[in-house]
Amino acid sequence: MAQEYDIKGMAKKISALRKNAEELKEISGGIQAVDRNADRILANVKMLEIDISDVAELLGE
Repeated sequence: MAQEYDIKGMAKKISALRKNAEELKEISGGIQAVDRNADRILANVKMLEIDISDVAELLGE
């Protein structure tokens, strides 16, 4: 049985994660713990983009 996924919805959420992590880093005031953790979040978001967002582009969603 084929399962349907909301690839477009996931891609939008991933984009929001990136935006929020980047904004958090901007307002961190240079707090190293926040900056490092935001960088880790962004690295994970990149993997999600490769997995989901790139597929969404290929599917034309």
